[in-house]
Amino acid sequence: MGHSDDGGVYRLTEDIALIQTLDFFTPIVDDPYTFGKITATNALSDIYAMGGQPKTALNIVAFPIEQLGPDILSDILKGSGEVVSEAGAQLIGGHSIDDKEPKFGLSVTGIVHPEKFYKNIGAREGDVLVLTKPIGVGIQTTAIKRELLTETQMKQVVDVMTTLNKQAAEQLKPFHPRAVTDVTGFGLLGHAYEMTNNHSVTFEIVAQDVPILDGTLDLAKRGSIPGGTKDNFNWLEENISFATDLSFTEQLILCDVVTSGGLLISMDEKEANAYVERLNNLGNEHARIIGRVIRADERAINVI
Repeated sequence: MGHSDDGGVYRLTEDIALIQTLDFFTPIVDDPYTFGKITATNALSDIYAMGGQPKTALNIVAFPIEQLGPDILSDILKGSGEVVSEAGAQLIGGHSIDDKEPKFGLSVTGIVHPEKFYKNIGAREGDVLVLTKPIGVGIQTTAIKRELLTETQMKQVVDVMTTLNKQAAEQLKPFHPRAVTDVTGFGLLGHAYEMTNNHSVTFEIVAQDVPILDGTLDLAKRGSIPGGTKDNFNWLEENISFATDLSFTEQLILCDVVTSGGLLISMDEKEANAYVERLNNLGNEHARIIGRVIRADERAINVI
């Protein structure tokens, strides 16, 4: 499709197209069952970001079975399988290899109408930007490894990573989004930059309106910042203008790598207000409007 969309789309008939995507990574939490849930939620997200309905999934497993034993792998697969079922999809197989470092993920296939799937480009001047989950995930999962998280913070970040974007996608159906993506490894500003379509428009993001996991700023000040977050900042630096009152740490948080993040949507303001109200009424208190789309100016993104 000539741009960095969330999955590949292949037309089968006049009414049905396949969406295909794949994602896998190394463990980011110690509990194998939770790791399986996070990985599946993350892999399924690309289907939802394109307006599709997940149908089938295949496991991708790299695992040192002799060193770690079958029980840990069984727990990973159990967590993943439960999330796939929650999404209404079917787990139909997979492939495994022996590897010293555990890795797990899924290849997911969904369906969508060939003329109705969402792209991550198409934002128009006058649109507003909606984000459906908080950021700060990378900083907090790094803090897990350093044993810096409280139990409350641990629960919150795991809840974010294991919450499917199913509800956010389903509630978007009655509306007319111009561009949609999910926020993952490139962070909020990285995926926002992709949505500007090579700076054909400029995104104006209000820093104080961006939902951020509790405690993220303090953890970042204590040095819990992933290397990928710093890489994102360095990649984006020339394309972003930051408000002068934002500290460097706050700038990094907006570039923080995310696992299983929310949807980032460009849409009409009136529709956005109705959409956010729907999500808030359904219990998603984090969903909110975080900025707007303006005519292209000097930078692709202005953080104010």
